This record gives sequence, structure tokens and C-alpha cells, in this order.
Amino acid sequence: MKIGLLSDTHTKKGRSQKVIDHLIAQGAEFLIHAGDIVRPEILDQLKNSGLRYIAVYGNNDAKLIEYHTQYNLVQEPYYFKLDGVNFKLMHLPFYMNADAEVIIFGHTHIFECDFKNRTLFLNPGEACARDKEFSSCAMLETTAKTFQVTHYSRPIGSDDFEERHYSFERP
Repeated sequence: MKIGLLSDTHTKKGRSQKVIDHLIAQGAEFLIHAGDIVRPEILDQLKNSGLRYIAVYGNNDAKLIEYHTQYNLVQEPYYFKLDGVNFKLMHLPFYMNADAEVIIFGHTHIFECDFKNRTLFLNPGEACARDKEFSSCAMLETTAKTFQVTHYSRPIGSDDFEERHYSFERP
């Protein structure tokens, strides 16, 4: 299964839509937003993508509580199973113990892809391009034997995403 990952969209609706469109074009079947959504319009983008999705509250998302029942918003840490894989989703990297197969987080605005203690730790980086000159997202492809991760980055002012690939054997 191909799972599109984004985080830290903040107020950048145009950049978040480009990231969502790119992940869909690359075959995403499910979207995960790792928090700091900030704007309800970005929740609309997730909902209107046509894909199933889940989004976790970030430290800048307190005002979104009024939209909780309209969207698939969850509180951290949130555990769920998708395609036979156990996930933990959070925004703040406070619950980093290896208690799921895949741990997805945001907040740092830095892409991270680390496989340790039989757990994949993934941060798709910042979609908003607030701290860097590029917008970032990732795709996680799960199979029975592997986790395939593709990190996408798009320099501001460009329509083209660059990509880096990572592969890990599942225990």
C-alpha cells in the first residue's frame, strides 16, 4: 500500500495542495498528516482529495478543535493499523519509544527516515517551506517484506519534485 505523508503545512494552502496533488499523482492510496495543519482549508484539501486520510493535532492546531467531528482528526499519540502494519502517529516527537512498526511524526520541519530497533521512524519534513527553501513530503510503501520510503522535495518556484529512495526489510 502507498501512504502519502505530509506535515507542518501551517498556513500555506497552495503548497499543501501541491504536496497532496503530487502524492496522489505518485499513487498514494491513503494520506497521513502529522500535524500543524493550522487552517481548516487544509483539512478540506485532505477531505476533498478522494482518499482516506488521518490527521493528528499539532502544537499550532488548538483552533481546529471546533472542526473535530467534521474531519478525521486525532490526538497524539494515536495508534492504528493499516495494511497489516501497526502505526503510531504524533506531531511532537515526545513518544519516540519503539512501540509500533512505523512511527510518524512532525514538528521538527526536518525529514527523517530511520530504521532502528525493528521500527521505522518517519518525519516527512515541512510542506510549508517556512524554514527551508523547499517543500517536503514522503511516500511510504508497505509490502509483506519491506518498507519503501521516497522523500520528495520541491524547491520554491519550481513545479518539479526531487526524490530520494530508502528501503528497509521488515522484521
